[in-house]
Amino acid sequence: MPAVRRYTANLKYLFGRGRTGGSGSGHAPWRSLRYRSMRWWSVANLVSNAGTWMQLTAQNLLVLQLTGSAAATGLSLSVQAGPGLLMGLFGGAVVDRWPRKVTAAVSQAMLGLVAFLTAFLVATDQLNYGLLMALSAVTGIIATVDGPATSLLGNDLVRKEDVPSAIAVGSLVHSVGRLGGTALAGVAVGVLGTGAAYAANGVSFLFVAAVIPFLRPVGQALRGRGEASDAQRKVSLEKAPKPAAAPVEADPEPAMTAREGVAFFMRRPRLVALAVITGLSAIFGRNYQLTLAVLVTGPLAAGAGAFGTVSSVLAAGGIVGAILAARLRKPSVKLVGALAAAGGLLQAVAGLSPSLILLLVLVLPMSVVESVSDTAGTTVLQTDPPPNMRGRVLGVWRSLSTGWGLVAPPLLGLLMEWAGARGALVAGGLIIAAVTGLGAVLHTRKGTIRTAPATAAAYRTAA
Repeated sequence: MPAVRRYTANLKYLFGRGRTGGSGSGHAPWRSLRYRSMRWWSVANLVSNAGTWMQLTAQNLLVLQLTGSAAATGLSLSVQAGPGLLMGLFGGAVVDRWPRKVTAAVSQAMLGLVAFLTAFLVATDQLNYGLLMALSAVTGIIATVDGPATSLLGNDLVRKEDVPSAIAVGSLVHSVGRLGGTALAGVAVGVLGTGAAYAANGVSFLFVAAVIPFLRPVGQALRGRGEASDAQRKVSLEKAPKPAAAPVEADPEPAMTAREGVAFFMRRPRLVALAVITGLSAIFGRNYQLTLAVLVTGPLAAGAGAFGTVSSVLAAGGIVGAILAARLRKPSVKLVGALAAAGGLLQAVAGLSPSLILLLVLVLPMSVVESVSDTAGTTVLQTDPPPNMRGRVLGVWRSLSTGWGLVAPPLLGLLMEWAGARGALVAGGLIIAAVTGLGAVLHTRKGTIRTAPATAAAYRTAA
């Protein structure tokens, strides 16, 4: 079948076979680190991620100290994530309207000030739950601008074909920063108090803001290399006689509105297909910390230690997947669909696992596929739109992903109540694979129908 052959070709492409189109070094996982600015940006991101996870860990402890309620802890995280649903579109429009480096530097500095203010309130014993919720909301609002600004700035530091490597390196940096930040939070809170974690996060934000002015986007760097030859060319052109220029009407400046971003997104079939695939995966799969926890401690009759082993395998698979994803050069929505279908089938088989050993064998490729799919999808999302629309496209995506994050856990919980952990894994995986496969078949048929009249007309013309 054509669809099966296409999926196989996409998976071969992942491992560097088939459509190479370049030297072997072009698929090196760490090729994005050849750029000096990208190396500095990765260091800054590592510091920032460690600081962020220090603050998140300390925040959970702080809310428990203030309220003694686990529900209040969850609510504080929802308040911080909520602005992404309501204001993600406007944050993306801001990123498209303002210079990217300036926007990222200002947003990082503002996040640092909020962290320092929280640390001061904790140190002076003036922080209460209401103030903490307000500061969490402010952090979430700033993040609607900071998220797309920093993501796109990182991509600007490398060539387009090296963006998958940059995103994969960022994923690894995020994982390392999460582990390091969580560990450092325990030390900081235990020795210096909760406010120290917020202060450390403030320092990390200011460090990133200080690095940003020295970063050099790849287009600017390429222009800089040719300045000497361009200067000579300009001198010769200035000496030549200049023809009279015809009057040209100035193009009206495009409106940098959030509505325009939504309209562009909906007119882009690839982005809509990517949203459908990612949304299905977010709702019916990927919530393995919930589904696998119930499966391991329930039907498989293993303990919490066994689930810890499963979680470790998931983390290891994510790292392996990030390294594999860094080999990509031009990922497509078809590749994301192939990976989603493969992940759905693996999830369905995992739901039927009769033993913990077999589950561990399946969990590793599940995590690898998820990690590669995330990197491929993020690359398409950040490189498919024209540069002047990318901020708004990421704003639309932030609103969608926040909605999935809020809707998925309750829906998955209801599915588990109805079908159990095994049923939820099997049904969810089959839904993902079936819908993705149906979409591929319909896309293939649509392309065939469009091609057939043109082919017939060509034959009639030749006759």
